[in-house]
Amino acid sequence: MRAERSVRRHLTVTMVAAVLAGLLVLAQAELLAGVLSGRFTADALGALAAVVGVRALLAWTQGVFAGRTATGVKSALRHRLLARLGELGPSRLTGHRSGELVTLTGRGLDGLDAYLTGYLPSIAVAAVVPVAVLVRLFTADLGSAVIVLITLPLIPVFGALVGMTTKTVTERQFHALSRLGGHFLDVVRGLPTLRAFGRARYQATVIRQVADAHRSATMRTLRVAFLSSLVLELCASLSLALVAVPIGLRLLGGSLDLTTALLVLLLAPEAYLPLRAMGTRFHASMEGVAAADAAFSVLDGEAGDAPGAARPYEGHGAPEIRLENVTVRYPGRDEAALEDVTLTIAPGERVALVGESGGGKSTLLNLVLGFVRPQEGRVLVDGTDLRELDLESWRAALAYVPQRPHLFTTSVADNIRLGAPGATEEQVRKAAADAHADFVDGLPEGFGTVVGERGANLSAGQRQRVALARAFCRPDATALLLDEPTARLDGRSEAAVVAATADLARERTAVIVAHRPAMIDLADRVVRVHEGRIVADTTRDRPPADPAEPDSGGTMREPQSVASLPEGSGR
Repeated sequence: MRAERSVRRHLTVTMVAAVLAGLLVLAQAELLAGVLSGRFTADALGALAAVVGVRALLAWTQGVFAGRTATGVKSALRHRLLARLGELGPSRLTGHRSGELVTLTGRGLDGLDAYLTGYLPSIAVAAVVPVAVLVRLFTADLGSAVIVLITLPLIPVFGALVGMTTKTVTERQFHALSRLGGHFLDVVRGLPTLRAFGRARYQATVIRQVADAHRSATMRTLRVAFLSSLVLELCASLSLALVAVPIGLRLLGGSLDLTTALLVLLLAPEAYLPLRAMGTRFHASMEGVAAADAAFSVLDGEAGDAPGAARPYEGHGAPEIRLENVTVRYPGRDEAALEDVTLTIAPGERVALVGESGGGKSTLLNLVLGFVRPQEGRVLVDGTDLRELDLESWRAALAYVPQRPHLFTTSVADNIRLGAPGATEEQVRKAAADAHADFVDGLPEGFGTVVGERGANLSAGQRQRVALARAFCRPDATALLLDEPTARLDGRSEAAVVAATADLARERTAVIVAHRPAMIDLADRVVRVHEGRIVADTTRDRPPADPAEPDSGGTMREPQSVASLPEGSGR
């Protein structure tokens, strides 16, 4: 709020400076006409120089505060946009391409500079200065004032007619830019796959086509801008001619004095200039307006989480998690991801979710995380509806290990302490040891080694153990959520991850999305999810097997009709 007040203050100073600089043109014209006609002595040149100096100072003030306004507005919008994306969560973000969001928050919002530093001040000047000039013209020469009054509205009329086309073509240009940024980022991320399949050259052709589309959209926008400038300049020039020709004839005929003639000729252009400037800056600002519209469409879209709006989670010990008649449908899909699901997980219980890909396991996990809200039913934590809890405080009680953990381009230690920024070096090392991440000591700089983008210089098993170390680095977490942590791992890496998971799940409520037998053996119950429904819920009749000695026997007892269902290795 303090930053927003500062932005409003800077914007007010910008507007006031622009209007005062515009009004001073009246004094400048009076002095200049008086000096040239001989009405004022040469001493008036000092006053004229002072007026010019004050206008220059006001123009400088306007530029400085307009720049601060633009910086403040862009910073506030970016903070709100990033906060909004965090509120939406990963599930609701699937409707937005990451490359387009990057383009929007970067290059897109930078386009607001022209709007905030040029167009907004020109609106204030256009609203005040022409009126003041008209009033002075009416007192100086009625005939000239009437001509200006009749012709002046032609500029905004023609500007509005061209402006309707400008908005459309500028939006197309920005969408073309967003597609270019999004597609380019997708290609860069998938370059190894493209090279492996021999499609890198083809994608270069696609990027060229997208770039050509953006170039064509930009040229269309420029054509409209030049056409608008031509129309406005022509209209203003013809209007000035209608004023200047009668003034010259009347001056030659002796019916008009030189001082009045000079004053009218100096002031008449100043009546049209603010409107022409506003029209020109309107075209320059449209790209920023299109980006702002795109940003507000994200900010005003589907309601996300509201951190701090609900009561904090104050659970002590392992929580009970209960789903009651939960149904989840994703936008654009006819079938439900989960349908009428009821499930209770007791405090300290370890539950494995199994089933084929697309069955709804990860959706169930996202429900517990608060990333997805059910259309029907409710999710209860210790008897409290999750929608009534502050999700930030609830997630602070969770340790989460996804199937594909994201590692940031920073040190291994900072990646481990992601969920516990205040963790000491000793705590980070202990978390890594508990997660069997012994490989860290062998890295070039140990825990200070900078990880490549998305963990590029680590193997899949190493990335998974860093993610487990993150979970161990949250010793106060009372619930553990794992999404197929051993997927795509070799046997040795899997054994290390399973052993670390067994330690991590002790005395915690654990929900494990799994398919590999070694992970399923850690569970007290096995719940099979098929096509969005729970089709089997089996309580184990023996203690979970030691992860170091995986059991080769069956781990679930279920009806034959359920046991025969297909089982995949993914979600």
